[in-house]
Amino acid sequence: MSALAEKADSPLKKKPPSWSDIWLKNTKPLKHVVFTMPLQSLSPKDPKSQTLIPTFANIDRTLLLSDELLLQILPKLPHLQRNPNSLVCKRWLNLQGRLIRSLKILDWDFLESGRLFTRFPNLTHVDLLNGCLLSPRDSGILLTHRLVSMQMGSGFCSNRKFLEEDLLPVEVVDKGLQALANGCPNLRRLVVINASELGLLTVAEECLTLQELELHKCNDNVLRGIAACENLQIVKLVANVDGLYSSSVTDIGLTILAQGCKRLVRLELSGCEGSFDGIKAIGQCCLMLEELTICDHKMDDGWLAGLSYCENLKTLKLLSCKRIDRSPGRDEYLGFCPALERLHLQKCQLRSKKSVRALFRVCEAVREIVIQDCWGLDNDMFRFASVCRRVKLLSLEGCSLLTTEGLEAVILSWQDLENLIVVSCKNINESGISPALATLFSILKELRWRPDVKSLLASSLVGTGMGKKGGRFFKRT
Repeated sequence: MSALAEKADSPLKKKPPSWSDIWLKNTKPLKHVVFTMPLQSLSPKDPKSQTLIPTFANIDRTLLLSDELLLQILPKLPHLQRNPNSLVCKRWLNLQGRLIRSLKILDWDFLESGRLFTRFPNLTHVDLLNGCLLSPRDSGILLTHRLVSMQMGSGFCSNRKFLEEDLLPVEVVDKGLQALANGCPNLRRLVVINASELGLLTVAEECLTLQELELHKCNDNVLRGIAACENLQIVKLVANVDGLYSSSVTDIGLTILAQGCKRLVRLELSGCEGSFDGIKAIGQCCLMLEELTICDHKMDDGWLAGLSYCENLKTLKLLSCKRIDRSPGRDEYLGFCPALERLHLQKCQLRSKKSVRALFRVCEAVREIVIQDCWGLDNDMFRFASVCRRVKLLSLEGCSLLTTEGLEAVILSWQDLENLIVVSCKNINESGISPALATLFSILKELRWRPDVKSLLASSLVGTGMGKKGGRFFKRT
Protein backbone atom coordinates (compact mmCIF):
# COMPACT_ATOMS: atom_id res chain seq x y z
CA MET A 1 0.00 0.00 0.00
CA SER A 2 2.80 2.36 0.86
CA ALA A 3 4.42 1.66 -2.42
CA LEU A 4 1.24 2.32 -4.29
CA ALA A 5 0.63 5.56 -2.42
CA GLU A 6 4.04 6.81 -3.12
CA LYS A 7 3.57 6.06 -6.79
CA ALA A 8 0.28 7.91 -6.88
CA ASP A 9 1.70 11.05 -5.27
CA SER A 10 4.88 11.19 -7.31
CA PRO A 11 5.30 14.17 -9.60
CA LEU A 12 6.03 11.99 -12.52
CA LYS A 13 2.52 10.57 -12.45
CA LYS A 14 0.64 13.93 -12.04
CA LYS A 15 -1.84 14.89 -14.79
CA PRO A 16 -0.99 18.17 -16.57
CA PRO A 17 -3.56 21.01 -15.94
CA SER A 18 -6.11 21.72 -18.69
CA TRP A 19 -7.18 25.12 -20.05
CA SER A 20 -10.53 24.76 -18.32
CA ASP A 21 -8.87 24.41 -14.90
CA ILE A 22 -6.80 27.49 -15.47
CA TRP A 23 -9.93 29.46 -16.59
CA LEU A 24 -11.91 28.45 -13.47
CA LYS A 25 -9.10 29.11 -11.00
CA ASN A 26 -8.35 32.63 -12.27
CA THR A 27 -11.89 34.06 -12.68
CA LYS A 28 -11.23 37.49 -11.15
CA PRO A 29 -8.55 38.73 -13.50
CA LEU A 30 -10.36 37.28 -16.49
CA LYS A 31 -13.57 39.04 -15.55
CA HIS A 32 -11.68 42.29 -15.42
CA VAL A 33 -10.24 41.66 -18.83
CA VAL A 34 -13.57 40.65 -20.33
CA PHE A 35 -15.38 43.73 -19.05
CA THR A 36 -12.54 46.06 -19.88
CA MET A 37 -11.96 45.03 -23.48
CA PRO A 38 -15.45 45.95 -24.83
CA LEU A 39 -15.31 49.35 -23.20
CA GLN A 40 -11.98 50.07 -24.74
CA SER A 41 -13.06 48.85 -28.17
CA LEU A 42 -16.25 50.94 -28.21
CA SER A 43 -14.72 54.11 -26.86
CA PRO A 44 -13.92 56.67 -29.64
CA LYS A 45 -10.36 57.46 -30.42
CA ASP A 46 -11.22 61.16 -30.92
CA PRO A 47 -12.80 62.63 -27.79
CA LYS A 48 -14.54 65.33 -29.88
CA SER A 49 -16.40 62.79 -32.00
CA GLN A 50 -19.94 61.78 -31.04
CA THR A 51 -21.55 58.40 -30.58
CA LEU A 52 -23.58 56.77 -33.31
CA ILE A 53 -27.03 57.69 -31.97
CA PRO A 54 -26.48 61.45 -31.47
CA THR A 55 -24.79 61.70 -34.91
CA PHE A 56 -27.83 60.14 -36.60
CA ALA A 57 -30.17 62.51 -34.79
CA ASN A 58 -28.33 65.62 -36.03
CA ILE A 59 -28.23 64.56 -39.68
CA ASP A 60 -30.34 66.72 -42.07
CA ARG A 61 -32.49 64.05 -43.63
CA THR A 62 -33.64 66.41 -46.43
CA LEU A 63 -30.10 66.12 -47.84
CA LEU A 64 -31.14 62.70 -49.07
CA LEU A 65 -33.82 64.34 -51.27
CA SER A 66 -32.93 65.90 -54.58
CA ASP A 67 -33.75 69.50 -55.45
CA GLU A 68 -36.28 68.36 -58.04
CA LEU A 69 -38.15 66.32 -55.42
CA LEU A 70 -38.16 69.18 -52.91
CA LEU A 71 -39.46 71.54 -55.57
CA GLN A 72 -42.48 69.27 -55.88
CA ILE A 73 -43.00 69.01 -52.11
CA LEU A 74 -42.63 72.65 -51.05
CA PRO A 75 -45.46 74.05 -53.22
CA LYS A 76 -47.89 71.62 -51.59
CA LEU A 77 -47.32 73.12 -48.15
CA PRO A 78 -49.79 75.74 -46.82
CA HIS A 79 -49.32 79.21 -48.25
CA LEU A 80 -48.65 80.78 -44.83
CA GLN A 81 -45.82 78.33 -44.24
CA ARG A 82 -43.85 79.07 -47.39
CA ASN A 83 -42.09 82.20 -46.16
CA PRO A 84 -40.95 80.63 -42.86
CA ASN A 85 -39.63 77.65 -44.81
CA SER A 86 -37.14 79.91 -46.57
CA LEU A 87 -35.49 80.61 -43.18
CA VAL A 88 -34.56 76.97 -42.54
CA CYS A 89 -31.29 76.99 -44.47
CA LYS A 90 -29.67 78.49 -47.54
CA ARG A 91 -30.71 75.56 -49.66
CA TRP A 92 -34.36 76.01 -48.82
CA LEU A 93 -34.01 79.75 -49.40
CA ASN A 94 -32.75 79.11 -52.92
CA LEU A 95 -35.44 76.52 -53.59
CA GLN A 96 -38.15 78.85 -52.37
CA GLY A 97 -36.81 81.56 -54.67
CA ARG A 98 -37.06 79.17 -57.61
CA LEU A 99 -40.75 78.67 -56.86
CA ILE A 100 -41.60 82.38 -57.03
CA ARG A 101 -43.09 83.33 -60.40
CA SER A 102 -44.62 86.75 -59.75
CA LEU A 103 -42.93 89.70 -58.03
CA LYS A 104 -43.51 93.41 -57.48
CA ILE A 105 -40.24 95.37 -57.43
CA LEU A 106 -40.00 98.16 -54.84
CA ASP A 107 -36.21 98.73 -54.85
CA TRP A 108 -34.70 99.60 -58.23
CA ASP A 109 -31.16 98.78 -57.03
CA PHE A 110 -32.29 95.21 -56.43
CA LEU A 111 -32.93 94.97 -60.17
CA GLU A 112 -29.85 96.76 -61.47
CA SER A 113 -27.43 94.89 -59.18
CA GLY A 114 -28.50 91.51 -60.54
CA ARG A 115 -29.51 90.16 -57.12
CA LEU A 116 -33.06 89.82 -58.39
CA PHE A 117 -32.14 87.07 -60.84
CA THR A 118 -29.93 85.22 -58.35
CA ARG A 119 -32.66 85.22 -55.73
CA PHE A 120 -35.58 84.57 -58.09
CA PRO A 121 -34.29 82.88 -61.27
CA ASN A 122 -37.67 81.70 -62.62
CA LEU A 123 -39.71 84.89 -62.67
CA THR A 124 -42.46 85.18 -65.28
CA HIS A 125 -44.52 88.13 -63.94
CA VAL A 126 -42.70 91.35 -62.94
CA ASP A 127 -44.24 94.65 -61.82
CA LEU A 128 -41.82 97.61 -62.00
CA LEU A 129 -44.37 100.36 -61.41
CA ASN A 130 -43.55 101.16 -57.77
CA GLY A 131 -39.86 100.58 -58.31
CA CYS A 132 -39.75 103.43 -60.85
CA LEU A 133 -40.96 105.97 -58.28
CA LEU A 134 -38.61 108.20 -56.30
CA SER A 135 -40.72 108.30 -53.16
CA PRO A 136 -39.54 108.49 -49.52
CA ARG A 137 -39.76 105.11 -47.85
CA ASP A 138 -40.15 106.50 -44.33
CA SER A 139 -43.02 108.86 -45.08
CA GLY A 140 -46.35 108.36 -43.35
CA ILE A 141 -48.33 109.91 -46.22
CA LEU A 142 -49.75 107.44 -48.72
CA LEU A 143 -51.19 108.56 -52.05
CA THR A 144 -53.60 105.94 -53.37
CA HIS A 145 -55.11 105.88 -56.84
CA ARG A 146 -57.02 103.25 -58.75
CA LEU A 147 -53.90 102.55 -60.77
CA VAL A 148 -51.03 103.13 -58.34
CA SER A 149 -50.22 103.89 -54.69
CA MET A 150 -47.08 105.66 -53.48
CA GLN A 151 -45.55 107.30 -50.42
CA MET A 152 -44.97 111.02 -50.64
CA GLY A 153 -43.38 113.78 -48.60
CA SER A 154 -45.16 116.63 -46.87
CA GLY A 155 -43.77 119.39 -49.13
CA PHE A 156 -46.15 119.36 -52.07
CA CYS A 157 -48.49 121.86 -53.72
CA SER A 158 -51.95 121.43 -55.16
CA ASN A 159 -50.98 121.90 -58.83
CA ARG A 160 -48.11 119.43 -58.74
CA LYS A 161 -48.18 116.28 -60.85
CA PHE A 162 -46.90 113.74 -58.37
CA LEU A 163 -45.79 110.81 -60.50
CA GLU A 164 -44.49 112.91 -63.37
CA GLU A 165 -41.97 114.65 -61.10
CA ASP A 166 -41.07 111.59 -59.03
CA LEU A 167 -40.27 109.11 -61.79
CA LEU A 168 -36.88 107.63 -62.63
CA PRO A 169 -35.30 109.03 -65.80
CA VAL A 170 -36.10 107.24 -69.03
CA GLU A 171 -32.46 106.13 -69.45
CA VAL A 172 -32.48 104.45 -66.02
CA VAL A 173 -35.73 102.65 -66.76
CA ASP A 174 -34.40 101.41 -70.11
CA LYS A 175 -31.25 100.12 -68.42
CA GLY A 176 -33.36 98.22 -65.94
CA LEU A 177 -35.47 96.75 -68.74
CA GLN A 178 -32.32 95.54 -70.47
CA ALA A 179 -31.16 93.81 -67.30
CA LEU A 180 -34.61 92.30 -66.84
CA ALA A 181 -34.70 91.02 -70.41
CA ASN A 182 -31.30 89.34 -70.03
CA GLY A 183 -32.11 87.83 -66.64
CA CYS A 184 -35.71 86.72 -67.29
CA PRO A 185 -35.92 85.33 -70.83
CA ASN A 186 -39.18 83.51 -69.97
CA LEU A 187 -40.98 86.71 -68.96
CA ARG A 188 -44.71 86.62 -69.70
CA ARG A 189 -46.15 89.67 -67.94
CA LEU A 190 -44.58 93.10 -67.45
CA VAL A 191 -45.79 96.32 -65.81
CA VAL A 192 -43.63 99.41 -66.36
CA ILE A 193 -43.87 103.19 -66.46
CA ASN A 194 -41.87 105.88 -68.26
CA ALA A 195 -40.08 103.51 -70.63
CA SER A 196 -38.91 104.37 -74.13
CA GLU A 197 -39.01 102.63 -77.47
CA LEU A 198 -35.47 101.23 -77.06
CA GLY A 199 -36.21 99.68 -73.70
CA LEU A 200 -39.30 97.91 -74.98
CA LEU A 201 -37.46 96.74 -78.09
CA THR A 202 -34.90 95.04 -75.87
CA VAL A 203 -37.65 93.22 -74.02
CA ALA A 204 -39.32 92.26 -77.30
CA GLU A 205 -36.10 90.76 -78.69
CA GLU A 206 -35.08 88.80 -75.59
CA CYS A 207 -38.45 87.82 -74.10
CA LEU A 208 -40.21 86.04 -76.94
CA THR A 209 -42.83 84.57 -74.60
CA LEU A 210 -44.10 87.96 -73.40
CA GLN A 211 -47.90 87.80 -73.54
CA GLU A 212 -49.18 90.57 -71.24
CA LEU A 213 -47.96 94.17 -71.02
CA GLU A 214 -49.19 97.05 -68.89
CA LEU A 215 -47.60 100.31 -69.94
CA HIS A 216 -48.05 103.59 -68.06
CA LYS A 217 -47.20 107.07 -69.32
CA CYS A 218 -46.85 105.99 -72.93
CA ASN A 219 -47.06 107.85 -76.23
CA ASP A 220 -47.06 107.09 -79.93
CA ASN A 221 -43.28 106.69 -80.15
CA VAL A 222 -43.18 104.22 -77.28
CA LEU A 223 -45.76 102.06 -79.03
CA ARG A 224 -43.25 101.37 -81.79
CA GLY A 225 -41.45 99.15 -79.32
CA ILE A 226 -44.66 97.33 -78.40
CA ALA A 227 -45.25 96.53 -82.06
CA ALA A 228 -42.18 94.26 -81.97
CA CYS A 229 -43.84 92.01 -79.36
CA GLU A 230 -45.59 89.74 -81.81
CA ASN A 231 -46.95 87.31 -79.18
CA LEU A 232 -48.71 89.89 -77.04
CA GLN A 233 -52.28 88.91 -76.17
CA ILE A 234 -53.19 91.33 -73.35
CA VAL A 235 -52.25 95.03 -73.46
CA LYS A 236 -53.16 97.86 -71.12
CA LEU A 237 -52.17 101.39 -72.13
CA VAL A 238 -52.43 104.19 -69.56
CA ALA A 239 -51.61 107.46 -71.30
CA ASN A 240 -53.03 110.18 -69.08
CA VAL A 241 -54.14 110.27 -65.44
CA ASP A 242 -55.44 113.58 -64.13
CA GLY A 243 -53.22 114.90 -61.35
CA LEU A 244 -50.59 112.19 -61.70
CA TYR A 245 -49.03 112.33 -65.16
CA SER A 246 -49.90 113.12 -68.75
CA SER A 247 -48.96 111.73 -72.14
CA SER A 248 -50.68 111.28 -75.48
CA VAL A 249 -51.73 108.24 -77.49
CA THR A 250 -53.42 109.16 -80.78
CA ASP A 251 -54.61 107.33 -83.88
CA ILE A 252 -50.99 106.97 -84.97
CA GLY A 253 -50.09 104.96 -81.89
CA LEU A 254 -53.25 102.86 -82.06
CA THR A 255 -52.51 102.04 -85.70
CA ILE A 256 -48.92 101.05 -84.88
CA LEU A 257 -50.20 98.85 -82.07
CA ALA A 258 -52.82 97.22 -84.29
CA GLN A 259 -50.40 96.42 -87.11
CA GLY A 260 -47.74 95.00 -84.80
CA CYS A 261 -49.81 93.07 -82.23
CA LYS A 262 -52.25 91.12 -84.35
CA ARG A 263 -52.78 88.42 -81.72
CA LEU A 264 -54.42 90.71 -79.19
CA VAL A 265 -57.26 89.17 -77.23
CA ARG A 266 -57.77 91.85 -74.57
CA LEU A 267 -57.06 95.57 -74.91
CA GLU A 268 -57.57 98.35 -72.37
CA LEU A 269 -57.17 102.01 -73.30
CA SER A 270 -57.05 104.43 -70.36
CA GLY A 271 -56.78 108.18 -70.92
CA CYS A 272 -56.03 107.69 -74.61
CA GLU A 273 -56.97 109.96 -77.46
CA GLY A 274 -57.89 108.80 -80.95
CA SER A 275 -60.92 108.65 -83.18
CA PHE A 276 -62.72 106.49 -85.71
CA ASP A 277 -59.50 105.69 -87.60
CA GLY A 278 -57.68 104.26 -84.58
CA ILE A 279 -60.58 102.03 -83.48
CA LYS A 280 -61.13 100.92 -87.06
CA ALA A 281 -57.46 99.91 -87.43
CA ILE A 282 -57.68 97.83 -84.26
CA GLY A 283 -60.81 96.07 -85.52
CA GLN A 284 -59.37 95.33 -88.95
CA CYS A 285 -55.93 94.12 -87.78
CA CYS A 286 -56.65 92.46 -84.43
CA LEU A 287 -59.06 89.79 -85.62
CA MET A 288 -58.76 87.82 -82.35
CA LEU A 289 -59.77 90.74 -80.12
CA GLU A 290 -62.53 89.61 -77.74
CA GLU A 291 -62.50 92.23 -74.96
CA LEU A 292 -62.12 96.00 -75.26
CA THR A 293 -62.04 98.29 -72.22
CA ILE A 294 -62.08 102.08 -72.59
CA CYS A 295 -61.43 104.12 -69.44
CA ASP A 296 -61.65 107.93 -69.17
CA HIS A 297 -61.05 108.35 -72.89
CA LYS A 298 -60.18 111.57 -74.68
CA MET A 299 -61.34 110.39 -78.10
CA ASP A 300 -62.77 112.60 -80.79
CA ASP A 301 -66.38 112.49 -81.91
CA GLY A 302 -67.44 109.62 -84.13
CA TRP A 303 -65.26 106.89 -82.61
CA LEU A 304 -68.26 104.67 -81.80
CA ALA A 305 -68.70 103.80 -85.49
CA GLY A 306 -65.28 102.14 -85.48
CA LEU A 307 -66.51 99.43 -83.10
CA SER A 308 -68.46 97.76 -85.91
CA TYR A 309 -65.14 96.65 -87.45
CA CYS A 310 -64.41 94.53 -84.35
CA GLU A 311 -66.27 91.52 -85.71
CA ASN A 312 -65.21 89.07 -82.98
CA LEU A 313 -65.56 91.45 -80.03
CA LYS A 314 -67.48 89.78 -77.18
CA THR A 315 -67.07 92.20 -74.24
CA LEU A 316 -67.16 96.00 -74.27
CA LYS A 317 -66.45 97.90 -71.03
CA LEU A 318 -66.68 101.65 -70.52
CA LEU A 319 -65.22 102.84 -67.20
CA SER A 320 -65.20 106.36 -65.72
CA CYS A 321 -65.98 108.01 -69.05
CA LYS A 322 -67.15 111.61 -68.74
CA ARG A 323 -68.76 111.32 -72.14
CA ILE A 324 -69.44 108.55 -74.62
CA ASP A 325 -69.58 110.16 -78.07
CA ARG A 326 -71.00 113.65 -78.51
CA SER A 327 -71.51 113.30 -82.25
CA PRO A 328 -71.74 109.61 -83.20
CA GLY A 329 -73.16 110.26 -86.67
CA ARG A 330 -76.11 108.79 -88.54
CA ASP A 331 -77.44 105.31 -87.77
CA GLU A 332 -76.56 103.88 -91.20
CA TYR A 333 -72.89 104.64 -90.56
CA LEU A 334 -72.78 103.23 -87.04
CA GLY A 335 -73.16 99.54 -87.78
CA PHE A 336 -73.08 97.05 -84.90
CA CYS A 337 -70.89 94.37 -83.34
CA PRO A 338 -72.39 91.01 -84.37
CA ALA A 339 -70.54 88.86 -81.82
CA LEU A 340 -70.93 91.18 -78.82
CA GLU A 341 -72.25 89.42 -75.69
CA ARG A 342 -71.49 91.73 -72.73
CA LEU A 343 -71.78 95.49 -72.23
CA HIS A 344 -70.50 96.94 -68.95
CA LEU A 345 -70.94 100.59 -67.99
CA GLN A 346 -69.35 101.70 -64.72
CA LYS A 347 -69.15 105.24 -63.29
CA CYS A 348 -69.91 106.82 -66.66
CA GLN A 349 -71.85 110.00 -67.35
CA LEU A 350 -74.83 109.17 -69.54
CA ARG A 351 -76.17 112.67 -70.13
CA SER A 352 -76.28 112.85 -73.92
CA LYS A 353 -79.24 111.14 -75.57
CA LYS A 354 -77.42 110.92 -78.89
CA SER A 355 -74.43 109.11 -77.45
CA VAL A 356 -76.51 106.69 -75.32
CA ARG A 357 -78.76 105.86 -78.24
CA ALA A 358 -75.79 105.27 -80.52
CA LEU A 359 -74.09 103.08 -77.91
CA PHE A 360 -77.07 100.75 -77.58
CA ARG A 361 -77.47 100.74 -81.36
CA VAL A 362 -73.90 99.50 -81.80
CA CYS A 363 -74.44 96.92 -79.03
CA GLU A 364 -77.86 95.69 -80.16
CA ALA A 365 -76.67 92.05 -80.26
CA VAL A 366 -75.60 92.09 -76.61
CA ARG A 367 -76.82 89.41 -74.18
CA GLU A 368 -75.68 90.90 -70.86
CA ILE A 369 -76.01 94.52 -69.77
CA VAL A 370 -74.37 95.66 -66.52
CA ILE A 371 -74.83 99.30 -65.45
CA GLN A 372 -73.20 100.37 -62.20
CA ASP A 373 -73.11 103.84 -60.61
CA CYS A 374 -73.69 105.73 -63.84
CA TRP A 375 -74.89 109.35 -63.66
CA GLY A 376 -77.79 110.56 -65.78
CA LEU A 377 -79.45 107.22 -66.51
CA ASP A 378 -83.14 108.05 -66.28
CA ASN A 379 -86.19 106.52 -67.93
CA ASP A 380 -85.62 108.30 -71.23
CA MET A 381 -82.00 107.16 -71.43
CA PHE A 382 -82.76 103.58 -70.43
CA ARG A 383 -85.54 103.33 -72.99
CA PHE A 384 -82.92 103.26 -75.75
CA ALA A 385 -81.82 99.84 -74.44
CA SER A 386 -85.03 98.30 -75.79
CA VAL A 387 -83.26 97.90 -79.14
CA CYS A 388 -81.22 95.07 -77.56
CA ARG A 389 -83.68 92.22 -78.08
CA ARG A 390 -81.42 89.34 -77.06
CA VAL A 391 -80.64 90.39 -73.48
CA LYS A 392 -80.60 87.51 -70.98
CA LEU A 393 -79.05 89.27 -67.98
CA LEU A 394 -79.64 92.79 -66.72
CA SER A 395 -77.81 94.19 -63.68
CA LEU A 396 -78.57 97.67 -62.35
CA GLU A 397 -76.73 99.13 -59.37
CA GLY A 398 -76.79 102.68 -58.06
CA CYS A 399 -79.17 103.98 -60.78
CA SER A 400 -81.06 106.45 -58.61
CA LEU A 401 -82.93 108.23 -61.43
CA LEU A 402 -84.41 105.11 -62.99
CA THR A 403 -87.96 104.29 -61.85
CA THR A 404 -90.07 101.17 -61.89
CA GLU A 405 -92.04 102.49 -64.87
CA GLY A 406 -88.89 102.99 -66.94
CA LEU A 407 -87.58 99.55 -66.01
CA GLU A 408 -90.86 97.88 -66.91
CA ALA A 409 -91.09 99.64 -70.28
CA VAL A 410 -87.86 97.98 -71.39
CA ILE A 411 -87.65 94.55 -69.82
CA LEU A 412 -91.19 93.54 -70.86
CA SER A 413 -90.00 93.75 -74.48
CA TRP A 414 -87.11 91.36 -73.83
CA GLN A 415 -88.42 87.88 -74.52
CA ASP A 416 -85.14 86.13 -73.61
CA LEU A 417 -84.58 87.79 -70.21
CA GLU A 418 -83.61 85.19 -67.60
CA ASN A 419 -81.68 87.05 -64.88
CA LEU A 420 -82.45 90.41 -63.26
CA ILE A 421 -80.36 92.13 -60.57
CA VAL A 422 -81.48 95.43 -59.05
CA VAL A 423 -79.38 96.90 -56.22
CA SER A 424 -79.56 100.36 -54.60
CA CYS A 425 -82.06 101.87 -57.03
CA LYS A 426 -84.22 103.91 -54.68
CA ASN A 427 -86.87 104.95 -57.20
CA ILE A 428 -87.70 101.37 -58.12
CA ASN A 429 -90.34 100.37 -55.58
CA GLU A 430 -93.37 98.18 -55.07
CA SER A 431 -95.88 100.89 -55.84
CA GLY A 432 -95.10 100.69 -59.53
CA ILE A 433 -95.09 96.91 -59.92
CA SER A 434 -97.74 95.94 -62.47
CA PRO A 435 -99.27 92.46 -62.83
CA ALA A 436 -97.36 91.97 -66.07
CA LEU A 437 -94.08 92.75 -64.37
CA ALA A 438 -94.90 90.49 -61.43
CA THR A 439 -95.65 87.68 -63.89
CA LEU A 440 -92.29 88.24 -65.54
CA PHE A 441 -90.55 87.99 -62.17
CA SER A 442 -92.20 84.62 -61.57
CA ILE A 443 -90.67 83.03 -64.66
CA LEU A 444 -87.13 84.40 -64.29
CA LYS A 445 -84.37 81.96 -63.48
CA GLU A 446 -82.75 84.39 -61.07
CA LEU A 447 -84.03 87.58 -59.47
CA ARG A 448 -82.00 89.61 -56.99
CA TRP A 449 -83.84 92.66 -55.82
CA ARG A 450 -82.50 95.07 -53.20
CA PRO A 451 -83.54 98.65 -53.91
CA ASP A 452 -82.84 99.61 -50.26
CA VAL A 453 -86.34 100.74 -49.38
CA LYS A 454 -88.73 99.14 -46.90
CA SER A 455 -90.64 95.95 -47.67
CA LEU A 456 -90.29 96.08 -51.41
CA LEU A 457 -92.24 93.59 -53.50
CA ALA A 458 -93.67 92.03 -50.36
CA SER A 459 -97.20 92.14 -51.68
CA SER A 460 -96.47 91.84 -55.39
CA LEU A 461 -94.57 88.58 -55.04
CA VAL A 462 -97.28 86.75 -53.11
CA GLY A 463 -98.23 83.57 -54.94
CA THR A 464 -95.39 83.79 -57.46
CA GLY A 465 -93.11 81.31 -55.70
CA MET A 466 -90.58 83.95 -54.77
CA GLY A 467 -88.56 83.70 -51.58
CA LYS A 468 -86.77 86.20 -49.38
CA LYS A 469 -83.33 85.64 -47.91
CA GLY A 470 -80.83 88.14 -46.56
CA GLY A 471 -82.85 91.15 -47.70
CA ARG A 472 -82.95 89.93 -51.32
CA PHE A 473 -85.80 88.39 -53.27
CA PHE A 474 -84.69 85.57 -55.50
CA LYS A 475 -85.85 82.62 -57.52
CA ARG A 476 -83.88 79.80 -59.09
CA THR A 477 -85.00 76.91 -61.24
